[in-house]
Amino acid sequence: MHKPTDAPPSLTADVLIVGFGPVGKLLAIQLGRRGHAVVVVDRQRAGYPLPRAVTHCSDFARILQSAGLAPDTIPGITQPYDDMYVWRNGEGRTLVEVDWSGHGESGWYNTYFFHQPSLEAALDEIAAGLPTVRVMRGWEATGLAQEPGTATVALRGGAGERLDVTARWVVGADGANSQVRRWAGIDWHDEGYFHDWLVVDVRPSPRMAFPHVAAQSCDVRRPATMVPGGPGRRRWEFMRLPHESKQELNRTEKAWELLAPYGITPDSAELERHSVYTFQAGWATRWRAGRVLLAGDAAHLMPPFAGQGLGAGVRDVMNLGWKLDAVLRGLAAERLLDTYDAERLPHVVAFVRFSMELGKVICISDPGEAAARDARMIADWAAGMKPPAPPRPRLGPGVHTGPAGGHLARQGRVRVPGGAPALFDDVFGGPGALIARSSLSLTGLPGQALKELGIDLVALSGPGTAGVTVVEDLDGVYATWLDALAADAVLVRPDFHLYGAGNEAAALAAGLLNSLDAAAPVATA
Repeated sequence: MHKPTDAPPSLTADVLIVGFGPVGKLLAIQLGRRGHAVVVVDRQRAGYPLPRAVTHCSDFARILQSAGLAPDTIPGITQPYDDMYVWRNGEGRTLVEVDWSGHGESGWYNTYFFHQPSLEAALDEIAAGLPTVRVMRGWEATGLAQEPGTATVALRGGAGERLDVTARWVVGADGANSQVRRWAGIDWHDEGYFHDWLVVDVRPSPRMAFPHVAAQSCDVRRPATMVPGGPGRRRWEFMRLPHESKQELNRTEKAWELLAPYGITPDSAELERHSVYTFQAGWATRWRAGRVLLAGDAAHLMPPFAGQGLGAGVRDVMNLGWKLDAVLRGLAAERLLDTYDAERLPHVVAFVRFSMELGKVICISDPGEAAARDARMIADWAAGMKPPAPPRPRLGPGVHTGPAGGHLARQGRVRVPGGAPALFDDVFGGPGALIARSSLSLTGLPGQALKELGIDLVALSGPGTAGVTVVEDLDGVYATWLDALAADAVLVRPDFHLYGAGNEAAALAAGLLNSLDAAAPVATA
């Protein structure tokens, strides 16, 4: 069929990503590094220069490591927070102390504070160096049509020019008001949670010795949050009170007024920005519709009280990235992508609801209700009751097996013969691995098929054999993990989650490969 003479020019790609925020950038990097043709469009001509998210956790740090931005290599962007997160009432009495210190199972500190614009600039630089990734800023998506095997997105440039991009898959990473979601006919589940907060980011003067602390004020007169905002920065958030309008709250002079009790004045700090945000909670009811997939805020929203909003988005990328890669290269059937939302949605809902529960404690403006909360929490604290811990959900039903399947994998330091000590992912170029106590249990396995998925064969002991790397488990992380699982082997997927654990490495390998609908079934022995 001939194209009409008035049809707009067109491009083709393996994957078109709509939205070039951190989620879109990371997905473009993941797919571009695997050699796929990726087009990314964003209506903004330049990146958003002001902070938004400010905190991330251990598994987010491991995701940054996978992108080539390990936290200890970017101290000007992110810094660990190895301390308590203290909640106090309006009288300054401690309601609870949340332990944000220590290291997580991903091999990094449990808590970091970072500067998002600087992180995005670093991701931009990586994406720009990938020859198969094309970034088109200043182009707005105006429509979407799906055909058998492809989807086409219509674009409009800043001068009114038109362009169509046809791709095998379209990913909507275009934020909370996602047009891609709407065009795909995907419904939104709203939890009915709405609270307005003034978010204020400042850069204290270097001469100001401001403590590196995180605190939550549950003062009924003005609930507020105070946390680091990344190296050299601070973040405050102030709840809008019932008698205030958004316009009243979102004024520069109001920001300075609210900062003054903390010793922050125009003479001692630079006000980077202030903006009123409506904290919301909800999620898309499905994350795939034909050739269209959703990720990040287009797929879910949560209040910031657990610091997991952007973290959920980058977990989406890791789950979707390896599955898209496998489908694009013919290593898996397209229905593998149906496991994306099946796995991710229950996981993210757990964090949405945990964030809401924290918000219900914080966002109280009634004095009587606040007094009852304070009395209950002070009594619980005095009795030694621990604060509610963040959820540790496993993935929903999908590509995993057994009670260990779907849980987050551990990362420890290892050393290969003749090598230096290093974190596992740095040695093997990623987390994907079938790790066994002995190399003998890995002989004769379909190593090449696993390798194509990004999964290495690794043993903690035994003779070196072809295709198997024997490592020294320097801190006993992997031996201890296997002991806890009562297993001789674990199979870690490329997204840091376990396929499963057991005593037969061959069965784990065969189970994973068969679950991808490989061209031919793989024998278990």
